[in-house]
Amino acid sequence: MAMNAKAIDEKGKALTKAFTGGEPSSTLLGLLEDLRRGVQASEDLLRSTRIGITVNRVKQHKDPAVARTASELVGKWRTDVRRAGGTPGGKESGASTPRPASATTTNGASPAPSPAPSATSAAAKPKAKHTVPPEQRSAAADKVDTGVTGNAVRDNCLRLMYDGLSHMSEEHPEDVFRVAREVELACFNKYRPETSTEYKGKIRSLYQNLKNKSNPQLRKRVLSGEIEPARFAVMSHDELKSAERRAEDLKLMKENMNNSMTPQEEKSISASLTCSKCHQKKVSYTQAQTRSADEPMTTFCSCTNCGHRWKFS
Repeated sequence: MAMNAKAIDEKGKALTKAFTGGEPSSTLLGLLEDLRRGVQASEDLLRSTRIGITVNRVKQHKDPAVARTASELVGKWRTDVRRAGGTPGGKESGASTPRPASATTTNGASPAPSPAPSATSAAAKPKAKHTVPPEQRSAAADKVDTGVTGNAVRDNCLRLMYDGLSHMSEEHPEDVFRVAREVELACFNKYRPETSTEYKGKIRSLYQNLKNKSNPQLRKRVLSGEIEPARFAVMSHDELKSAERRAEDLKLMKENMNNSMTPQEEKSISASLTCSKCHQKKVSYTQAQTRSADEPMTTFCSCTNCGHRWKFS
């Protein structure tokens, strides 16, 4: 029996909760099967319920069976819409990058001259650009709701990831949100439960590195997919550094190594000098001509027992 839009929305919420909450694969497979049997895909239905976007995200699941089932379902809906004369290529089914409802355009709404609505699908139009200055971007500024996991701790961590990734970025809010969710989920799967110090500490570390002004390339590499979320979640402190910072650290390490290998001035141990502080005859000394040549040399003393230092001429 075909589901109505309300029933599809409920299934979509249940699927999102199961996916982000790390529930058993059997639960997700059951929900996907319900959607396969109950959804008669059309462009209008997929656009209004956004169920294609929800299922498309499940393709990132670590269980190959779940990921494959989600991929097959998205492909089926895309084919159904194409056959029904809907969006060419089925982009609204969720195979492309999702868009927020506020960015959806309607037929004939474009201010610029364009072909007739029947020739140009709204789904193929570019996303509306965000209006928040890059340096002020955050989940609050972008009006992005991060309360999607059903867990307050994870929702806060998801917000941190969004804030870090969106800072100084020109990417669309929903693209940033998608990556932020994948990073948070990867951290949760690796360091669960959400109350563990490892999970919270890793989220804080990634956030601080994303906000680092001297390493702007890190944000770009994560958002572009060059660094995958699963990889980003386990990168070490050294791996998160910029190439310039690693080069500086390497240079400093080599300088310290060279300094440690430089021969040190050999000091003599006196059998007659006594430390005035600990009264031990364990005094090393060196001599240097600090005044004119006809003046006596200055003797610099150091007690090897207590560390007391003094000099005399």
